[in-house]
Amino acid sequence: MLHNVYFWLKSDLNPEQRNTFEGELIKLKEIPYLVHGFIGKPAKTEERPVTDHSFNYSLTLHFKNMEDHDHYQKDCEHHLRFINTCKSFWDRVVVYDSSPVH
Repeated sequence: MLHNVYFWLKSDLNPEQRNTFEGELIKLKEIPYLVHGFIGKPAKTEERPVTDHSFNYSLTLHFKNMEDHDHYQKDCEHHLRFINTCKSFWDRVVVYDSSPVH
């Protein structure tokens, strides 16, 4: 199960706030029960109608199963701390969760 999150940060954040956001984001990808975690910024790919470069950060977390994802959402201290610490830093968040087809 993949949990993909895209963040649009407030434009008036100071460097300390941006560093706090990035530091807390990095801690999320280090959760021990993840298969894999990835943090990114928009790639410098060609502008195309189907490509969205407007976000500031992305987070992809690969969970072994739905139970691990649900635990992350409801009970994971790292996730809850991230939200409480950083929710004032973003204007918009979009989540795309996906499960394997086969």
